[in-house]
Amino acid sequence: MKAVFISYNQAYHEEIIEIMRNCGLKGYTYWDVTKGRGSFTGEPHLGDHAWPTLNGSMLIMAQDNLVPEFKERLKNLDSVSEAMGLRCFTWTIDED
Repeated sequence: MKAVFISYNQAYHEEIIEIMRNCGLKGYTYWDVTKGRGSFTGEPHLGDHAWPTLNGSMLIMAQDNLVPEFKERLKNLDSVSEAMGLRCFTWTIDED
């Protein structure tokens, strides 16, 4: 089992939901407003007068075999407009 955390420009939300559906993922926790700044590239998403855009974030629990295709599709989406911002991180989860 993997935990997949995604932080992304809010404009990507519907596309990410569609990618999840196409990859067989359906359960998630969603934060509709998150603020942040990337470590290396992209613009801040702070919701203020200087940086008005905001992020959304999701935490998804997924079977290991579904994650590679999901990450690849997210990478392809991000490559369309890297300045908008989309980052994906995974952790291995122990099920008790």
